[in-house]
Amino acid sequence: MDKEIYLALKKAIDQNLDVALITITSVLGSTPRKPGAKMLVFADGTTVGTIGGGCGEAEGRREALNVLTAYTPKNHYLNMTADIALEEGMVCGGIMGLFVDYIGSQSPVEQTRLINGYLSSLETSSPVLVTVIEANEERLVGRKLFIKNDGEVIGDLGIEELTRVALENAKTGGKRGQPLIVSLDSQFKPCDTSVTKATFRFLVEPPTTVAQLLILGAGHIALPLATMAKIVGYEVTVVDDRLSFANSNRFPTADTIICDEFEHALDRININSQTFVVIITRGHRYDKICLRKVINLPASYIGMIGSRRRVKALLAELEEEGIASETLQTLYSPIGLKIGAETPEEIAVSILSELIKVQKELDQNGKMK
Repeated sequence: MDKEIYLALKKAIDQNLDVALITITSVLGSTPRKPGAKMLVFADGTTVGTIGGGCGEAEGRREALNVLTAYTPKNHYLNMTADIALEEGMVCGGIMGLFVDYIGSQSPVEQTRLINGYLSSLETSSPVLVTVIEANEERLVGRKLFIKNDGEVIGDLGIEELTRVALENAKTGGKRGQPLIVSLDSQFKPCDTSVTKATFRFLVEPPTTVAQLLILGAGHIALPLATMAKIVGYEVTVVDDRLSFANSNRFPTADTIICDEFEHALDRININSQTFVVIITRGHRYDKICLRKVINLPASYIGMIGSRRRVKALLAELEEEGIASETLQTLYSPIGLKIGAETPEEIAVSILSELIKVQKELDQNGKMK
């Protein structure tokens, strides 16, 4: 969940305001946003976040206002083909499936508590959220549960068997880093919706669909890397132990800047399957500290700059300290795609290109290299 959506939703719940939360659940063809993107709509029509802009988003907003009037969640398919695309001058020609959820004063107390608990859990961990978006019983639509890092399950989906199947899928879906829709028939078996109409559908969402880029070291390469990564959609955190390097004047686009010893800073950072770690500190000693701290964590990417000889020597040292060779082999080094990069800006492009490549591969199969 994007930070702005998270903060706005938390405020709405704290103030007992009625809101409609739009989530893109599926896409077909060319669309401006992908599954997992969200937009929050308030009763006065104001919005937070975006599902793509233009008249397509305006239609989504209208549906959200209808949900706020009816106090009932719904599915809506936003057709962005032909007339819409021509009117807006867009290249999009696809269809987006939207789930528009109602959250507010008319929600069951237990649901409001569950959502509040989920938002609180996001502050310290990486919970997986499951929401029923279609069911043969209206009372089930919108029901939720979430799973904490330690495996604790909060909430249920209203039917024991549906909850069981959802938990099984959440274990794999939460690791993919991308939302997953599961369709079931009346016997709670997976079904092909092109052949059989689903009796139940639920959405499995990882803690965030925004990739987190953690840059360890705030030197010359970090500057263009942080700027470009933010442009393409990463949430950027920069860490360095030098105040003259780790500051907002130097990194105006970074979401978070931490000035502290690397080891201490890494103890405070939540690294999960949506985290991409780039180690570009000022020296061998600091690279080793950072790599030792992160190599066993569930990041989707860990890359480290350095010559082959220097990296080989560092990995040998860590292996002697007891870190498994198989684990060390997951490191991306030399870092970045081979494009003949020489300047800090060119090296940043090569690193970012590799991050995007790895992320796209993860989106397709949910597996690391």
